[in-house]
Amino acid sequence: MKNLPVVSLGLVVAALIGLLAYFTVSGGEKAPAVTVTASDGQTLNLNLPKKPVLVNFWATSCPSCISKMPDLAKLKEEYGDRFELLAISMDYDPPHHVANFIAANPYPFNFIQDTDGALSEAFGNIRLTPTTFLIAPNGNIVYRKIGDADMEFLHTRINQLSPQF
Repeated sequence: MKNLPVVSLGLVVAALIGLLAYFTVSGGEKAPAVTVTASDGQTLNLNLPKKPVLVNFWATSCPSCISKMPDLAKLKEEYGDRFELLAISMDYDPPHHVANFIAANPYPFNFIQDTDGALSEAFGNIRLTPTTFLIAPNGNIVYRKIGDADMEFLHTRINQLSPQF
């Protein structure tokens, strides 16, 4: 009876570690139930995309965002149609700045202008850029990063989520 509090505390700690492992490995949080139309005309349901989707919130006023665009382009070129890459501009970014950037930088992925802030709100009211999410084919968010994304991790995870047939 004397050890009951210690045993109880141990069980609580074990349960918390188990939950953390579950959410880290399986990505327990679902992507928001939003449908987007990409710049190539393709419609994607983000909470059940059928293949991995990398969502990158960015702004033309964000030097880190701009400097990472070539790395994102290399990732898209390497994996091609095995995953989708959506670069979503922030609602505070002037649309003509975004349009000029896209015209001057023909990257091989889809750009979406979130002019009303609905997409950033759906992902938890994103305000800081870059913010990156990787959504698994089952709609679970398996990676979330505010700041520069870990490109090595993304390579590994996209490869795991989209095996080449």
